[in-house]
Amino acid sequence: MSDFESFVGVNPWTALFTFCNMMITFLVLKHFLFGPVKKMIDDRQKEIDTMYADADAAKQQALALEQQYQARLSEVRQESDAMLRDATARAQKREQEIVDAARASARAMRDAAEADIEQEKKKAVNELKDEIGGIAMDIASRVVEREISEKDHRELIDEFIRNVGDAS
Repeated sequence: MSDFESFVGVNPWTALFTFCNMMITFLVLKHFLFGPVKKMIDDRQKEIDTMYADADAAKQQALALEQQYQARLSEVRQESDAMLRDATARAQKREQEIVDAARASARAMRDAAEADIEQEKKKAVNELKDEIGGIAMDIASRVVEREISEKDHRELIDEFIRNVGDAS
């Protein structure tokens, strides 16, 4: 072996010792270095995953809140439109009531005025009848007092027309 060792330059015991030394170093590093580093990397990965999950949850919550906001905004708009339509309808109804009341009042005033006019007309006609009756009595008394000539007859008619004209 010595020829072989000298040719290759490797001592099997040295190689075995180097291999064992490397295995022990690897196990020590695995236990004291790789384990904690892997644990730290895993913890950091969990922390990042949690942050992503929290961010996704916050995004979902923000979307849900936005949808709620949009729904509430739509409801408020609908309520506002309904209130506006209701107020408009009430205003139109009130306007119609006022117009109807004004028309009824005007109709009542017109009817009262027409009734007053009719009453005054009847009163005037009755007064005119009384005057005409008085004038007719005067004419009749004058006719009875004298005989009427054509000229007297015309004068009586003219006098009658003047008196009727004065009475109206």
